[in-house]
Amino acid sequence: MANVVLEAQKLVKIYNAYSENAFEALHGVDFKVYEGEFVGIMGPSGSGKSTFINNISTIDMPTSGEVRINGHDVKLMSDEEVGKFRYDNLGFIFQDFNLLDTHTIFENIAMPLSLAKMDEKEITKRVNELADRMNITITLEKLPFECSGGQRQRGAICRALVNNPNIIMADEPTGKLDSANSSQLMKIFQKMNNEDKVTIVMVTHDPLIASYTSRLIFIKDGMIQKELSKGDMTQDEYFQKIVEINSEESRGIIQ
Repeated sequence: MANVVLEAQKLVKIYNAYSENAFEALHGVDFKVYEGEFVGIMGPSGSGKSTFINNISTIDMPTSGEVRINGHDVKLMSDEEVGKFRYDNLGFIFQDFNLLDTHTIFENIAMPLSLAKMDEKEITKRVNELADRMNITITLEKLPFECSGGQRQRGAICRALVNNPNIIMADEPTGKLDSANSSQLMKIFQKMNNEDKVTIVMVTHDPLIASYTSRLIFIKDGMIQKELSKGDMTQDEYFQKIVEINSEESRGIIQ
């Protein structure tokens, strides 16, 4: 059995907790991710999936419950400790890329290492190796607006990987990509997962994108409603099963 690298226990998130407008977005969620998994999170709009990934990834903190990453309870850490822990363990990829417009792609990728005061030669080596691997070497001296959506997203992936994290958190990473670039990105994710053993947790609304994962959880109304493992299914069989579950959920909302 693989090691548990991320675990949530009785996770509760309440917004505006001390006001009459209090809203409980997560209701006592239990969740585990094992080393080397590629886990997808799906659910309708407003289901709590983005809140969930934020609360299991140190971007936000739960109102109650525990989140353990690589055995560490993140709620017990100070803000400074969380920042260092995030740098040492996690990489983040978002649909908006979150690249700084006034910095080159090279500078964006290098930023986590620069902030950690790493040696410039080592920074250059790491950035160039990743850029070559992601086929964006020609963009390194360009600003983000001079690059295509696919190139910007690959730059964001390089930035997420440059500190060698063992867990990648991705929130709708294909949300602003066309179908061709989305497919390329998922193949990159699969390669990272299969060859480099990087654990990936990804939010998506797209059944086709979800079919690249090894396991899916379906969130509805702030709770995990269903779970699906790919197992021995082909990608097409897995995709069809995901579509079927999504259709059932959609019918339930309409009814």
